[in-house]
Amino acid sequence: MEGFDVQRNTNGGVSILCVKGYLDAHTAPELEQAFQKLIDNKEYKIVVNFENLSYISSAGLGVFMGFIEDIRKHGGDIKLTNMQPKIFRVFDLLGFPTLYDILDDENMAIEKFNAS
Repeated sequence: MEGFDVQRNTNGGVSILCVKGYLDAHTAPELEQAFQKLIDNKEYKIVVNFENLSYISSAGLGVFMGFIEDIRKHGGDIKLTNMQPKIFRVFDLLGFPTLYDILDDENMAIEKFNAS
C-alpha cells in the first residue's frame, strides 16, 4: 500500500499543495488538515499540484468539495494542476472541470490568480 504526502509551498500570495501517492479514505484527513491550516491562516488562493499523485478515490475528491465553498466565500479559489491522464479522467467523470480550473501546470495557475 502506497502512502500519501502533502507538501506546502508558497509563491507570492498563492499557496501550493503538492500531493503525492494515494489519496483515499485513509489519507484524505491529511489533505483536510492541510486545507484547514490554509483557511485558519486566511490563505484562500490555493493551487493543488497533482504531478506525483498516482491514485484518488471518492473520499479524496470529497475533500475538495468540502472546502471549495468556504474558500470561494472569502474571495479565493482552488486551482488544480499537473494531473496525470488517469487522475484527470476521475475528475472529468464527476464534472469537476465545470467547477474548478484544471490547468496543465502550476505556473499557469499562479498567473491566473495574479491576473484576477
